[in-house]
Amino acid sequence: MSLEVRGLDVHYGQSHAVRDLSIEVPPGEITALLGRNGAGKTTTLKAITGILRATRGEILLDGEDIGSAAPHVRARKGIGYVPQGRLVFQNLTVAENLAAVRADRQVSTDWIMEMFPILAERSAQKAGTLSGGEQQMLAIARALMVRPKYLLLDEPSTGLMPRILIPLKEALRRLQSEGMGILLVEEKVPLALELATRGYVIDTGSLVHAGDAASLRDRDLLVRHLGVGAHREEAD
Repeated sequence: MSLEVRGLDVHYGQSHAVRDLSIEVPPGEITALLGRNGAGKTTTLKAITGILRATRGEILLDGEDIGSAAPHVRARKGIGYVPQGRLVFQNLTVAENLAAVRADRQVSTDWIMEMFPILAERSAQKAGTLSGGEQQMLAIARALMVRPKYLLLDEPSTGLMPRILIPLKEALRRLQSEGMGILLVEEKVPLALELATRGYVIDTGSLVHAGDAASLRDRDLLVRHLGVGAHREEAD
């Protein structure tokens, strides 16, 4: 039981963006997908969700091949996606944002509001007037409305102040403890290594490393493929 990508190839026109990529996201674990800008991380997430069509390979959700399914079908089957840039509905309230993606009108939002109490306070406030951190919480809450088995997050910490990262980390750890599998693309490498139990590093669309979180801390790996030095990791 896991979310698996096997031998994935994705093209943008003539550009081969992802090459023969295989990764696995087990339930109850946070898996980091790391790489420099342009390495193919966002492309991989979009291929898993069906926003982009893979040119080769398999995408398996708990053993079921969903590679030909439409994005909304993949979402119903258990894949939640928080895109880079949040993309909440700016002119809708917090409550309306959540209602807009709720497939079953009987589904309660109480558990989400308990996880993100600030959203309960801002329920009647338009999303466009929220702070960046509050919008990120709303984007995650919206993805959780379909009760996904696996949650894909693309750079969730972008533009957030350090104090805002605390409730974000708490929420991800809680979801992990409840059995959700999380695939985390994150520009802040120390944050990703703090949260992740395992990870993958890709460079120019190809897998260059796979292992547990400890193995990702190798100085040579950080410098060569992520442009991060061990001294910077400690400073952060």
